Amino acid sequence: MKKNYPFLVSVPHGGTRIPRVLRGRLALSHQDIHYYGDPATRDIFNFRHNVAAYIDTPVSRMAVDLNRPPLPLPGVDPDGIVKTRTIDGKDVYRPGKFPDMTVIHRLMMEHYFPYHQRIDELIDGHAVQIAFDCHSMLPTGSCRQSDAGKGRPLICLGNNGDRRGRANKGSIATCPQEMVQALAGAFRETFAIQKEVAVNNPFSGGFIGNAHYWRKGVPWVQVEVNRSLYEEGGPEDWKHGAPDPVRVRRLREQVWQALTLFWDRYQ
Repeated sequence: MKKNYPFLVSVPHGGTRIPRVLRGRLALSHQDIHYYGDPATRDIFNFRHNVAAYIDTPVSRMAVDLNRPPLPLPGVDPDGIVKTRTIDGKDVYRPGKFPDMTVIHRLMMEHYFPYHQRIDELIDGHAVQIAFDCHSMLPTGSCRQSDAGKGRPLICLGNNGDRRGRANKGSIATCPQEMVQALAGAFRETFAIQKEVAVNNPFSGGFIGNAHYWRKGVPWVQVEVNRSLYEEGGPEDWKHGAPDPVRVRRLREQVWQALTLFWDRYQ
């Protein structure tokens, strides 16, 4: 791997740790914590020694979701920073155990705000020219998602625009259309796939990319890899969380090849 590409890589959903203040409150099993996160993404996107800046977290998104806006207050949005329900309707907390505002404030101060502050510090302190917020996605949409039951592409790239990467009316894209299209082309070439690389479908990006593009002006792309690329079997197997380490390693190499191919050509 060539070192020191001017990338910032953020991996906000790869952790599985539940903060001590929430222990005994959750209705979710260890298996659920894995399933409702982005399993193995801290390995797949671990380019920390080859990029200008890297950030991840060991904390589970089921405790604190770093890719959600701070408003509305937790408890109002069931899929917000502190969740009440999972993407398929399962209760996150035991009856009467949802955290009060004192606990939520502690979670925000210890985990949420420091992550976002650190992104700003990394951009300010390093030669970052583009940032990637990196995730994985289930092969089909869950029952409460907008694409419920539909198959998903192998790769999804989001810049908060339409399916061609153009800014939506009344909004702004987090990177230029030609940039996200060039990145999509690099993924198609690296993975030898065409229609299986989508732009802004089913995900167009989240709070991290949108917020920090507005704050710093550095282009952001949300990168989603399909879990079928590194997990065996079907839905029941995915719930047991069994990433294949060989496939994880191969996927990491392919993603890195696509990112660097894109950058070497795009400059």
